[in-house]
Amino acid sequence: MAATDLSRVGSPPVIDYEGSQYRTDFWEGQGRAYEDAVERLALTRLMPPRGIRIAEIGAGFGRLADQYDGYEQVILFDYSRTLLQDAAARWGHDPRFVFVAGNVYQMPFADGILDTLIMIRVMHHLADVPRALEQLRRVMHRHSIGILEYANKRNMKAVLRWLTKRQDWSPLDQEPVEFVKLNYDFHPAWMDRRLEAVGFDVSNQLSVSHFRHPLLKEYVCAHRLARWDSRLFDIGGRHPMAPSVFVQVEPCSAGGRAEPSCHDDDLVKLFCCPVSGSHNLERVEDGRIYCPESNLTYVRRDGVWDFKDAVHDTGTVAVE
Repeated sequence: MAATDLSRVGSPPVIDYEGSQYRTDFWEGQGRAYEDAVERLALTRLMPPRGIRIAEIGAGFGRLADQYDGYEQVILFDYSRTLLQDAAARWGHDPRFVFVAGNVYQMPFADGILDTLIMIRVMHHLADVPRALEQLRRVMHRHSIGILEYANKRNMKAVLRWLTKRQDWSPLDQEPVEFVKLNYDFHPAWMDRRLEAVGFDVSNQLSVSHFRHPLLKEYVCAHRLARWDSRLFDIGGRHPMAPSVFVQVEPCSAGGRAEPSCHDDDLVKLFCCPVSGSHNLERVEDGRIYCPESNLTYVRRDGVWDFKDAVHDTGTVAVE
């Protein structure tokens, strides 16, 4: 049987951190202790502290995984298998954790399974935000809470650069701007409309990371700077001017599964086939997951369920 790469079939372009040293090249020892601390404060402010099942979309190497101690099951989802393998090496000893590789535009999760959904530092890489938001809405039930973060186009630095003619694009224009390939900034009004269009109500909004300046980060303790920042979360959230915006969303009451999820030890019930969309999956030999409708088999490698590659008996598969 041959493996077939499904991760890009019919999908918008996806940024790929496969094989990168993102953990050490971007976070650890790279002067981002303040960003890490302030994002944790914002997440703590908005996230229900406990529940049955939580998933972090774009979890990478599991930077924020210790924030989810109050949940019975924790799903870490990312496009990069290697980043998830790093997360599994750290958190795989804990039976609460499930590691899943896949595409946010074709998420391999059953409808309405999540009580809480987290997505931080992902939105700015999305070429098709509405399509991704539809997937997030699909995997949440009526009582779910989602915490989504996006890069704010209308931030103070961008406004000042535009006013002094050091920047061509206007931060006041509501259309997204792609300032580097697959790196986008979004205007809050534009994002509000997209959230509403897929069936989300915004129940809270925070403006985060006001003090993201090299001199401040060099001379002020990261945790003190983060505490100062947290005092501006709410007032800044009314008209965000910081580089980052955190929104707490709830699905509108109409549509979707009504009841919260319950914990189930049969992992196959978590998933759907990203190709056929079928929820009728089966466990087969060696613990693999099989979809009769698409005739594809998904496997677990190095602790990570891989829904980017599938195995087909004929060796080939045509996906429209």
